[in-house]
Amino acid sequence: MNTLPHFTHLLVLPHLKVHNANAVSSPLTHGFPSITAFLGLMWALERKTRAAGLDLEFGAVGVVCHDRQEQTTEGGFVKSFRLTRNPIQRDIERKLIDKDGRTSTPAIVEEGRIHLDLSLVLAVNAGTWDRDAQQHDLETILDLLQGMRIAGGTLLPATQAPASRHRPWLANLTGDSDDQAGEFHKLRARLLPGSALVARDDLIDSRLNELRKQSPQATRLDAWLSLSRINWHYDSKAEDGKGVWQHDRKKGSGWVVPIPVGYGALGELHAAGTVVHARDAATPFRFVESLYSMGEWIGPHRLHAPQELLWYADSRPDEGLYRCRNDYRSVDTTL
Repeated sequence: MNTLPHFTHLLVLPHLKVHNANAVSSPLTHGFPSITAFLGLMWALERKTRAAGLDLEFGAVGVVCHDRQEQTTEGGFVKSFRLTRNPIQRDIERKLIDKDGRTSTPAIVEEGRIHLDLSLVLAVNAGTWDRDAQQHDLETILDLLQGMRIAGGTLLPATQAPASRHRPWLANLTGDSDDQAGEFHKLRARLLPGSALVARDDLIDSRLNELRKQSPQATRLDAWLSLSRINWHYDSKAEDGKGVWQHDRKKGSGWVVPIPVGYGALGELHAAGTVVHARDAATPFRFVESLYSMGEWIGPHRLHAPQELLWYADSRPDEGLYRCRNDYRSVDTTL
């Protein structure tokens, strides 16, 4: 298993306004982009900074959401995504032609969108980094980021001179343990109000143990599905003699959500260029499917160390696993 890469600074990109990001994080989940999208953004940004002459390494990313607006229909129990159609092309060559030679208007491609106000925290390994170089590099990073997509969404430019709380800033973690704790304490406070996404893989094990007490053949998939919904049961032994319906979300259980955490291999690795229509003909190719776990949205003030906030890549090609990890540990693992 890979571990969190070494880092010397935390680069905070606060209150990024993202328009029309991808709300469908996997074939089974929606409501917020997958954490893989933010790791991909981190790696793409690192490549751009190196091309611009910056000697920086980005090893992990933390995500704090301040506001979200999923583009779904309002009212009613069942909601649908608000879908749009591109303008109908008058040019017959741009229309679809069916098997009988007749032209038809292309169908709407269903996709979920979400508007986000989020802060990204990048773990940076920079070695020696003086104040003048930091100011120059921060401006370069912000300029590069303005031309990039975030989880498929568009980063909106500031409509006016950004306030100090919306400018990128650095937390220096090169001091002793007390200095690092103080820096992270200030970082947590500046990320409020908001919710940080952390991993709760432990909840699956706890729920699986509970399910196997009643059904020994229960699997981890059963535990994940059970955690992903609110389970109601009828209690016929209430104190007043009347039966009542109760759910399994105990008080204080937290805002727990199902999330994708990477990909699992479906077959062997194919040599570069051997798979037709692959996006990159110079990179080995592998068919994969989504891996799922549980996450929790918590206030940044509840985090005790940067390691609890940051997500990093854990790639094990020999085992066919390419997943994201987070080192958050809850004091109470019961649900």
